[in-house]
Amino acid sequence: MVTFLAGGTGTPKLLDGATRRHDPADVTVVGNTGDDVELGGHLVCPDVDTVLFAGGGVLDRDRWWGIADDTTTTHDELARLADAAGLESDPRYLDDDAQTSGREIARWRRFSGVAEFMEIGDCDRAVHVTRTSLLDEGHTLTEVTRILADAFGLDGDLVPMSDDPVATLVHTEEGETLHFQEYWVDRRAAPRVADVEFRGAESATLTDPVREALTDPVVIGPSNPVTSIGPMLALPGFEAALKKTPVVAVSPFVEDQAFSGPVADLMRGTDREPSTAGVAAAYPFADAFVLDTDDGTDLDRHVERVDTRIDDADDAERVMAACDRALEAVS
Repeated sequence: MVTFLAGGTGTPKLLDGATRRHDPADVTVVGNTGDDVELGGHLVCPDVDTVLFAGGGVLDRDRWWGIADDTTTTHDELARLADAAGLESDPRYLDDDAQTSGREIARWRRFSGVAEFMEIGDCDRAVHVTRTSLLDEGHTLTEVTRILADAFGLDGDLVPMSDDPVATLVHTEEGETLHFQEYWVDRRAAPRVADVEFRGAESATLTDPVREALTDPVVIGPSNPVTSIGPMLALPGFEAALKKTPVVAVSPFVEDQAFSGPVADLMRGTDREPSTAGVAAAYPFADAFVLDTDDGTDLDRHVERVDTRIDDADDAERVMAACDRALEAVS
């Protein structure tokens, strides 16, 4: 049995290798929900859905977002209507009262659907409509995620990090507070980061499936330590559970060079060194690390070195083999 902590694209890419080396029935994936948004009344869970669509064989692997070959008729019409009506197309937060009303799981991350700032495909939207409707029928997010996983034919278990709302908010040096999706999707990570807040984390609870998953050996892929894994670590009891089980992490850096995304800016903005050494400092509970062969960082923990770039399933299998060696060494 092995558990993966998944956020962004790093860990989902690694899962391609995990399914080659492990029985999928022995794999649990805990998905980050800090960057979820309610857009036009529908709850969108980007990190959970990347795993869902990848496991179901429908993920758009060029973008690592959404469903391959999806149409965008509804999205395009929303943009046309907004333009015709003279409505601004910037992200449109609902007002403060609306942010804490309605379904609790969507707190602090509610956006109007006018000229939707995130491109949502038509088949992708059907997933969000189904998810939101099941939540409104009284199901928990964990239950809904498992229902959708069954619909997409996933063999392993996929669970959200909590059934309670946690919102990843980026505070900028200009004094703005941006939901992560506005910072990343609309603003393209341009604002300088002053801090990152995981609103609601202090009162969110771990579900029984997550607690159980964290008793198995854990692999953290080359995901962003701040916004992909950080929301999980902010949950009471999550890091304590990791200290009690073998944990292997794959660095998203080669020394101080990031593979992709805004990880360096986010680490720098939260007073962390943007490097492999900084990742190790952020993960004091990790027993071992998988580093790139060109990464000479000296760590005080077990290290496996391998080419950590993941462009296809063969790459993912190579990196996963190093993770397995590391787990064996520290178990």
